Amino acid sequence: MNNNLNRRTILTAAAAAGLAIAAPAHAKARGKVVLITGGTSGIGKATAKAFAAQGAKVGFCGRREQLGRQVEHEIRKAGGEATYIRADVRKPDEVRAFVDAVAIRYGGLDIAFNNAGIGASGMPHELTLEQWDDVMDTNARGVFLAIKYEIPHMLKAGHGVIICTSSTAAEQARPTGAVYSAGKRAVQGIVKAAAVAYGTKGIRINAILPGTTDTPFVRPPGIPDEAWAKFKAAYGPLNIDGIERMAEPEEIANAVVGLAADGFGYLNGASVVVDGGATAGRKMVMPPGFPN
Repeated sequence: MNNNLNRRTILTAAAAAGLAIAAPAHAKARGKVVLITGGTSGIGKATAKAFAAQGAKVGFCGRREQLGRQVEHEIRKAGGEATYIRADVRKPDEVRAFVDAVAIRYGGLDIAFNNAGIGASGMPHELTLEQWDDVMDTNARGVFLAIKYEIPHMLKAGHGVIICTSSTAAEQARPTGAVYSAGKRAVQGIVKAAAVAYGTKGIRINAILPGTTDTPFVRPPGIPDEAWAKFKAAYGPLNIDGIERMAEPEEIANAVVGLAADGFGYLNGASVVVDGGATAGRKMVMPPGFPN
């Protein structure tokens, strides 16, 4: 079994299946401009498709160009509107150029989902400084940079919604998850400060904390379908008391779309846990035969 499968990895959420896109007449996101970082796979991809299915105009970024073009093609083929722009959230100039390009192309910015993130695993004394810096630069600094360049467009419009991806790892630390938990906890701090700073300007800013989600990021490459099915069957009852299964990426995407809706106009500065009840129950336990 792939030794890269560990507790920290299992807590990370990402990846999505295809969605047929045909926005219903009552779709609340119809005509809105949505920006997504980390939209080439996982939860970001699922969320791009979910917003497009509601009639939104979606601009998304990611470092993997082939995947980005593929997601863009899938959305457009299904009748949605989306544009992929390559950008690395660790690089300020690329983040600013991406945000500005989306706003210019679609005429503003209504909703931003700052989702890009990576992970690294290791006991604290074994983590390298390079690992620490890369994770923090992506997961925390990347969220800060996205907000920094999104806010001016929203201030100009007088409204906006920003949702940032934290993780249940911010609430449940693991021996090998120091840098990942620290980065995701930092996201919550950034969100709280920004929510206070811009709430009176008509801009709501919240964090979403996904639990374990069945995605390629959680499932390391090379694991056969049968082995993965057995792992999932054991993992759910051991770790997710409320529902006893992993989330599907579309379920997290639907939560993001819902939280961005106008009906949640009083939700600001919150950290919303979407984990099937995992953090409400016992501590996480790995099925036998899997590394911690």
